[in-house]
Amino acid sequence: MAVFTVSPPETLRSFHPSGVISSGFLRHRIRAKIFSCTCSHCREKIESSGKSSRHGSLLDERFITTTAMTFIPTSQITRPTHKPDEIKAGRLPGWFRVNIQRGERYKAIRRIIDTHGLHTICEEARCPNQWECWNHGTATFLILGDICTRRCGYCSVTTGRPLPIDSDEPNRIGETVRMLGLRHAVITSVNRDELPDGGASIFAETIASIRRFIPSCTVEVLIPDFQGSWEALNTVMQASPDILNHNIETVGRLFPAIRPQGKYQRSLELLDRARVIKGRTKSGLMVGFGETWEEIRTVMQDLRKVGCQILTIGQYLRPTKTHSPVTRYYQPEEFDELKDEAETLGFAHVESGPLVRSSYHAEKQASLSNRSLKNKPA
Repeated sequence: MAVFTVSPPETLRSFHPSGVISSGFLRHRIRAKIFSCTCSHCREKIESSGKSSRHGSLLDERFITTTAMTFIPTSQITRPTHKPDEIKAGRLPGWFRVNIQRGERYKAIRRIIDTHGLHTICEEARCPNQWECWNHGTATFLILGDICTRRCGYCSVTTGRPLPIDSDEPNRIGETVRMLGLRHAVITSVNRDELPDGGASIFAETIASIRRFIPSCTVEVLIPDFQGSWEALNTVMQASPDILNHNIETVGRLFPAIRPQGKYQRSLELLDRARVIKGRTKSGLMVGFGETWEEIRTVMQDLRKVGCQILTIGQYLRPTKTHSPVTRYYQPEEFDELKDEAETLGFAHVESGPLVRSSYHAEKQASLSNRSLKNKPA
């Protein structure tokens, strides 16, 4: 076992040549014994700290706070295709270069959003496509504030105690969508687990507001899991969004480390129930956490079993050093392979690429899937 330290309530992750030891959001205090290892990876840490380097010697014994640990063997982690020092130096492969341009349309959206006191997931999640989307006059609105009650290993949105609900927010979003002249609006939110309905009523009010201000605009909502409250899901669905999106994010095995407060089967059930209520469903998957190709295939199959019709697949990019590490950068050709496999499974539309995010080209996804659904059953 590699040497590690932890300061509650941070996320514990210890890296070792034979695998990755990780945990989810830390809750329970336990006594941990930290042992040394003879491998060079651990020996360097031991020698630099002045501790004994004898194999198996007890280095420390302390209380740490955790829920459960997941050990991911190296054999289950796909090998990176880039040079190892690219990750160490924080460098990205060449295909991640983004041309940053602040055009007039970008400035106009910036002005309108600031004037109306709104948030966008484009900014909060540090989306690499923000410049492209805003220059094309599209943005994904973030409702229910910009402070989340959950701490996921991949997300850069602030975690903490949210502010009170802004009851006028749906009205301001409707007005903003009209001012921007959008044909397709995407609404998402932080997790608000402290609210009885998880914020579902605000989603419904926002959908109604957009339809009131600009009836021709289609509406897509990217919702949390509402902690499995199907009453909350029904509240959203009764507002008749054109697309109901809930991102699966990662493979089932990695949920404890990547989405510790989420549940793989619960997310699938949410999508299944939304389909039954006659909604068109969509989900997103990120790769680069340490999943295997077969696990990705299983997720796609599971999504099709619950009738998911639109799928996005993109590369995970680490927001900060405190977030989950990138274990691999997938080649553009591999994203093409994943798209082919997904289409073979029957998805009406698939967006797959290194910089693809859930709302990337959302209007195009909606229109193309409309055409595909004429010839493909759910």
